[in-house]
Amino acid sequence: MSPAYLDPRSGATFSLDEPRWCGPAPPGEAGAPLLLTPLPGCGREAIDAAARGPWRYRAALPLPAAEPITLGEGGTPLLPVSLYGARALLKLDFLMPTGSFKDRGTAVMLSLLRAQGVRAMVEDSSGNAGASIAAYAAAGGLAATIVTPASASPAKLLQARACGAQVETVDGDRDRVAAAAMARAARGAGFYASHNWHPFFLHGVKSLAYELWEALGFRAPANVIAPCGAGSIVLGLEIGFGELLRAGAIDTLPRLFAAQPAACAPVATSFQAGEAVEILARPSMAEGTAIARPVRLPELLGALAETRGGAVMVEETEIARATLDLAALGVLVEPTSALAAAAFAKLLASGAVADRQETVLVLTGSGLKAADRIAALLSPAQPAP
Repeated sequence: MSPAYLDPRSGATFSLDEPRWCGPAPPGEAGAPLLLTPLPGCGREAIDAAARGPWRYRAALPLPAAEPITLGEGGTPLLPVSLYGARALLKLDFLMPTGSFKDRGTAVMLSLLRAQGVRAMVEDSSGNAGASIAAYAAAGGLAATIVTPASASPAKLLQARACGAQVETVDGDRDRVAAAAMARAARGAGFYASHNWHPFFLHGVKSLAYELWEALGFRAPANVIAPCGAGSIVLGLEIGFGELLRAGAIDTLPRLFAAQPAACAPVATSFQAGEAVEILARPSMAEGTAIARPVRLPELLGALAETRGGAVMVEETEIARATLDLAALGVLVEPTSALAAAAFAKLLASGAVADRQETVLVLTGSGLKAADRIAALLSPAQPAP
């Protein structure tokens, strides 16, 4: 059966012949976020040894991309370190063309959307995704409008502007920014190519699972810990490792752990409660995960339960400490990335993760994008943002 868009909440499917970013809905409203029908995945015999990143596993993608848009994304190092008295494997996904893991999803999403005929797009982002989409749109000859919170990192907005995207700032939280982007798309500014909504983005991020599998000698690690806002890494890993399991390439799924700031932890709060819970969000230095109402919350909770993983809430002081602990190893990441290390410390202390287990920490964004915040952490007289 050919791949199709899937509304996971109704079971309805839709052809991939036309671009679509959500399920059916009344005029002026958004439907459910879409996934794709399960794909068979690929084994080691289908790896394209001449390619790198997502394109190395192009046999696992839902659509062919004869001319992919690529800037050399993927293929990031897996660095073994000793951290908090245990061995950890750091997946250095901040070593991407635009400085964040988002390039995995962006390269595939924009390549497949271009193959579907999309030539202009609108995206909402707090920074990294917008910078990534702006860069890949430029590389692919596409027009991009990035709608972003007024409070977003100036360095990330500069990236997007430098790559030729039209950047529009909106006062308010991420929900208001997303609504503004959807409205612009509805008025004809372009296709709504949201990294939080479009399933093609997840199928780019799933290459992370394939890379870990290949780097570890064609097996899965015991645990993977990743920062979680909208949850594309958690869901991408679940999709990728799920495909490998169906293909018979691994025997079991790794446990997936979502790391969130305690100031804004809808996934962790809901996972611990056993049901979706509304939260009152507060500002966090881990700005990339500060999403109070992730659109795929039911799917995220399902992924954590299916893999026997969990969710961890991390205080601001713990995020700050982890940021500097990683820097002391020579690994400079933004505080959002350091959530994974802070969660690792808590999981070790609770016994949920053992020091003898093979645990991967996904590091998502470059510390060079957060120089002002890291400078504040280094100054004892100045509180962290």
